[in-house]
Amino acid sequence: YNAPESLLTALTEAGVDLVQTANTVSVYNGIAGLQSTLETVNQAGLLPVGAFATEQEAKRSKGFTMVEIKGFQVAFVAFTKGVGNLRLPEGAERCVNLLYTDYNTTYQDVDTEGIQKILSQVQAEGPDITIALLHWGSEYDRDVSRTQEQIRDLMLQGGVDVILGTHSHLVGPVEMTTDHSGAMLTAYGLGDLMSTGDVSRDSQGLVLKLEFTKSGNETSLTGYHWDPIYLAGMGKTGAGAFEVVN
Repeated sequence: YNAPESLLTALTEAGVDLVQTANTVSVYNGIAGLQSTLETVNQAGLLPVGAFATEQEAKRSKGFTMVEIKGFQVAFVAFTKGVGNLRLPEGAERCVNLLYTDYNTTYQDVDTEGIQKILSQVQAEGPDITIALLHWGSEYDRDVSRTQEQIRDLMLQGGVDVILGTHSHLVGPVEMTTDHSGAMLTAYGLGDLMSTGDVSRDSQGLVLKLEFTKSGNETSLTGYHWDPIYLAGMGKTGAGAFEVVN
């Protein structure tokens, strides 16, 4: 579960600006490994979201990343269902944003208080757009669980405009949810952008494109569509072994 630093260079050169660092392998090499990852991400010119080198950094950042894009203030917040059945060590409990209190066992008890606290801090900054990156659900399972629905509703009530889901490796439902809080688009699983798996279903993904419009002080999601992609093996090794096709 390690990748060479050159991957970050490749991502930067491909136009990627920001990466989710809250996921199930965030601390597989301990907090020192997480700190090394974050340092390398920053050195590559990318913004990490959802994980923090120290408790102090987590407190200072308030758990999210704010960027300006074409005049829009966009807040990115990321959470993970867990960290590979491990527990964060004492003194580093806030180094990764978590969706569950039982994040090292059964993933049944949603951390409602923790999620709401971070989302309230996001909205206190008055962003035009809030996007949540959620590493959730079960691997190779498209079904939406009860707790995912609970988390989705918390995100909507907390002012999130779009949920971008990962972890299942499969393309999941994309749907709009509305209530008195407003409207939110949820992509439960974007599939895999790149994969070396042998199963064709984890070679599929979506590139989701979002359109936001600002009118006065109001910003809304006014359009979205996606390009389905497939990572095809070319029957060889080394450079050119795979090709992403639409």
